[in-house]
Amino acid sequence: MNIRKQLELLADSQFRDFSAKLIPNINKDTVLGVKTPQLKKLAKELIKSGEYRNFLSILPHDCFEENQLHAFIISEIKDFNTAVSQLERFLPYIDNWATCDQLIMKAVAKSPEKMLGRIDVWLQSENTYTVRFAIGFLMRYFLDARFDEKYLEKVAGIESDEYYVNMMSAWYFATALAKQYDKTIPYFENKRLSVWVHNKSIQKARESRRIPEDRKLELKKMIRKP
Repeated sequence: MNIRKQLELLADSQFRDFSAKLIPNINKDTVLGVKTPQLKKLAKELIKSGEYRNFLSILPHDCFEENQLHAFIISEIKDFNTAVSQLERFLPYIDNWATCDQLIMKAVAKSPEKMLGRIDVWLQSENTYTVRFAIGFLMRYFLDARFDEKYLEKVAGIESDEYYVNMMSAWYFATALAKQYDKTIPYFENKRLSVWVHNKSIQKARESRRIPEDRKLELKKMIRKP
């Protein structure tokens, strides 16, 4: 199968314009306009046929949808070691928030603690989306039954000027306020976060339906001046 040709056949010019606006940091000319359900379906077909192996061996890709397809294939791989190996290889090539956030690996869902050693390394990466992926991983798997305050500390310790890192940190802390309020609120009371992440976290928390109104009022009083 000529995968690039297949993607071009699935492309929709109107959807392309819509998608490009959501990922302004990449060149619009690299966006074809293929919808996510179609990409996920193609990923499953490539895995079933075995053709995915050759596709994963080719990096970097030329277009946004190829990166998306790559992420969806890794997400579907069932073998833990294979999935992690492919993830490590792909992370340096991720260049946008959508590909980063939609890379959700089924192989690690049952035992995400096996990834913690890599998370510590990724959080110190100079690559924006490697750090973002690591924060998102902690948010997805370690704010519920596997929660430990040390994970809050790890994210609070990130110092970055990158918008897409700081936005994920804010998303993480807003989710932490919804799920682990008592353990998380001291980070706001003690001004442990940068002003931007602090305020953006509060904004997102106040927009959440998972946080009671009395707590939203409490958080509003903690907004800091830029």
